[in-house]
Amino acid sequence: MTPTPGRTVLLGPQRFLLTAGTVVQQVAPDGPVAVVNAGWQEREADDGELQEVLGGRGSMLRLFARAAEVVEADPALAEAVVVLRTAQHELSALYERRLAHALDALDDLRRAAARPDVRSSGVADAVRALRDLDTWFLDAVGQLYGELVASGVLERSDVLRRHQEEVERLLADAPVLAVAGGHVGELVRLLRLFRVRPRPEQHVVAWSGGAMAMTERVVLFQDRVGDQDPVGFAGAQVWDRGLRRAPGLVVLPHARRRLRLDDPERVATLVRRFADATCVLLDDGARVEVAGDGALPPGTRVLTPEGAVGVVGEAA
Repeated sequence: MTPTPGRTVLLGPQRFLLTAGTVVQQVAPDGPVAVVNAGWQEREADDGELQEVLGGRGSMLRLFARAAEVVEADPALAEAVVVLRTAQHELSALYERRLAHALDALDDLRRAAARPDVRSSGVADAVRALRDLDTWFLDAVGQLYGELVASGVLERSDVLRRHQEEVERLLADAPVLAVAGGHVGELVRLLRLFRVRPRPEQHVVAWSGGAMAMTERVVLFQDRVGDQDPVGFAGAQVWDRGLRRAPGLVVLPHARRRLRLDDPERVATLVRRFADATCVLLDDGARVEVAGDGALPPGTRVLTPEGAVGVVGEAA
């Protein structure tokens, strides 16, 4: 008998809110809650408030702490991680340089003195170039991970295997996986290292950066120059592939603070760049339960091809 698929609920940022605890209680009233808060990095162990929100049911996976233990106990793996991180930083730097030029070219084309249909054609081709650049970067990141696996250093690490097996047992005992936000890059890397993948029947509640990690690709974004900018320039960049629990979505936490939603042309370009997905806004208090095929419930706020904010289920 095929088990009933678990529910997937994506939430906006949770600071000063108790939504996560309420949702976890609704989807899985009993049993332990497997919790990943590795995106908090050094603050991972500071989980008292989170445990309180979860009613003391949290089974903390401690991925950040486990990673520190692994690299300390296994010098060969530690060296391989340094090599990987260095290559990732170099690759990201190249991508960001290429992306900055591509975005500047797109802005120039938008302002070009040309017949509207000619300018529109040029802009469309520039957007396709952005998509190709994003694909190149994600493929290159995947190749780096593949090289690490092929080296055999992960498979040879007894301490890594022990931690992976412990994490697997904690996940197997929990009817629900809760994934907090924080540094989404670190979060995605550690989810991969410790092979954290929710079972099809396991419920998932994820918020902010945790929600981003549940999608097919993680997209960092920041339009507002002068704010703290995770990508180094105003714009959006793909970062890594996620767990694909919420397919066909690009998740945008803190959208009101990070995006220029009053600039229809800029918003429309973002939508066209990720045209194979739906751009979902996850602001404070947002709750979006995603169907297995990525379908969204009525009331979900999304970006539209016209460069506006739309609501699923409402007439255009």
